[in-house]
Amino acid sequence: MDRAEKKEFVTTLHDVFEKTSVVVVAQYSGLTVAQMQNLRKQMRAAGATVQVAKNRLAKIALEGTDVASIGSLMRGPTLIAYSDDPVAAPKVAVAFAKDFDKFVILGGAMGQTALNVESVRALATLPSLDELRAKLVGLIQAPATKLAQLSTAPAAKLARVFAAYADRDAA
Repeated sequence: MDRAEKKEFVTTLHDVFEKTSVVVVAQYSGLTVAQMQNLRKQMRAAGATVQVAKNRLAKIALEGTDVASIGSLMRGPTLIAYSDDPVAAPKVAVAFAKDFDKFVILGGAMGQTALNVESVRALATLPSLDELRAKLVGLIQAPATKLAQLSTAPAAKLARVFAAYADRDAA
């Protein structure tokens, strides 16, 4: 990389750190290329991104951002996983770390809050943003459904009573 490419890379990475809601830092030494490609594919499917960056350039890009607290984690061969959904990147990273011992989660950041390994694991257990939206819609729709059932129930009971009287009169 020449100087201009490095400057462009730092600017791009700085924009990523400003816009994303969660960043996870992990060590990947010992993983094969196929395993890294698998990780990237899983992250992409979840709406997250994995990026390997030189630690020195990443630390420069972190300056002045909310997630600057992860600068101390940038030692050795590290990668950065980030996503707009606060649960997507941690969820995939924790699942991948369970399958591959050589993938070690170091920590992360969510906004200005620094996350340790346990915090990242706890974040991974939460439902995703789409799941929360679905639950919220279900909760909003439930009262309307119950109201519709209640409004039709008296009419159905009344119809049953008329049918019973009609059956009795016919007999």
